[in-house]
Amino acid sequence: MSLPFGATIPFVDHLGVTLEKFEDGQSILHFTPQVHHQNSFGVTHGGAVMTLLDVAMATAARSVAPEWGVVTIEMKTAFMRPAQVEAGQTLVAAGQLLHRTRKLAFTEGRIFDAKGQLCAHATGTFKYMARRESQASPSTD
Repeated sequence: MSLPFGATIPFVDHLGVTLEKFEDGQSILHFTPQVHHQNSFGVTHGGAVMTLLDVAMATAARSVAPEWGVVTIEMKTAFMRPAQVEAGQTLVAAGQLLHRTRKLAFTEGRIFDAKGQLCAHATGTFKYMARRESQASPSTD
């Protein structure tokens, strides 16, 4: 069985994030925010936006070495406009691997609203980590 992200990520599953692209240092993810993902201004909470950016960048880093896990070392985020969507509309996150060393990945991520407007941008550094047996993706023959 092939898992969409190459690994089970319970928090990502809980949010309902889906994966469109996972190859060649690039990722594209989709997230349909619900009312409980909003802040007091009625737009997608910054924590949800940052989570989506983190996952997009990590997925881009892992796309060139899916047998490895990654952990976030550092992340910087800039919010350009509210990530506001109407009910049922989706935010799109794009991750890009900019540079890789043997142990580190340098990435960037962007989030676009349903109109294609850039809402947030991030850069991140990730460390490649060998997966423990219990963290490996389940497989069936």
